[in-house]
Amino acid sequence: MATAFRMSEQVEPAISTLEGTYKARETEGILDLYFYRKVGFQLAKLFAQLGVSPVGVTLLGGVFGIFAGHLYFYRDLRINIIGMMFHVVANLLDNADGQLARLLNQKSRTGRVIDSLFDHLIFLSIYVHLGLRCLAEGASPSIALLVLAAGLSHAAQGASADYFRNAYLFFVKGRARADWDSSATLRHEFRRLRWRTDPWQKFLMALYINFTWQQEVLSPRLRRLRDVAEHEFPAEVPLDLRRHYRENARPMLRWWGLLMTNTRMFFLFLFLIIDRASWFFWLEVSVLNLLLLFLIVRQENMSQSLVEDIMQPEAAVVT
Repeated sequence: MATAFRMSEQVEPAISTLEGTYKARETEGILDLYFYRKVGFQLAKLFAQLGVSPVGVTLLGGVFGIFAGHLYFYRDLRINIIGMMFHVVANLLDNADGQLARLLNQKSRTGRVIDSLFDHLIFLSIYVHLGLRCLAEGASPSIALLVLAAGLSHAAQGASADYFRNAYLFFVKGRARADWDSSATLRHEFRRLRWRTDPWQKFLMALYINFTWQQEVLSPRLRRLRDVAEHEFPAEVPLDLRRHYRENARPMLRWWGLLMTNTRMFFLFLFLIIDRASWFFWLEVSVLNLLLLFLIVRQENMSQSLVEDIMQPEAAVVT
């Protein structure tokens, strides 16, 4: 049994109702804290009064987001601005659905998968319509390859950022705050479902397994750290490990935040305003991919170091 980290209880401070809908304040971006979360919370309370489910809010946000992508096809700034407004509404609803689920204590894996599915559908609409716009403006058919590369890059960046955030919640805030599943566990559950009796659940589980597997492939040492921690500390993550993880991971949170939705929306809006839609794709495959590579290397080195600390038979307490 590892002795590198002492076991100790973590006492959560009292929080307001609004903060109770956050996963963790430090994982939220500035725009999220001061706009999306505040407005989303008011929307969540309204939807609760109206009896709308979190999944219903997700579906509504998906409609706004997918239609926003269509409006980006037109080379008319007025139409594009309407699309931007719809996109902001979609993002507000994307915040509100999670806040509503936590407000009503209705968090579920199904809701998480459906939310992720619609996030992908929204950006699929955006990428397809921007690509068609470029073709209509006279771009070479090879633009399709750039669109595909940008879309795959986006998927990898978003998956990695989500994985790192859930790892932070797992190690720093406690396992109950994280949505951090392993693909091995999910496959076991998948085999228990039947297409004849549970077709929708089995379909969603297949999507979730693929998403989780991608995350694990991109961050194998972080996955190894989680497996070791769960094996060595089945009851709870010890306080010393929490502190050490927080000290190493927290400075990276702001950089991981650059790979999330708000950054993409800012540059997307900027490139639409200046009528340079194709630049959005180049941003994805160049700058954001380089940032992803840098962050994964840092994350993996940190994870390997922590695994070695846990597994040392006579390790000193981490300070």
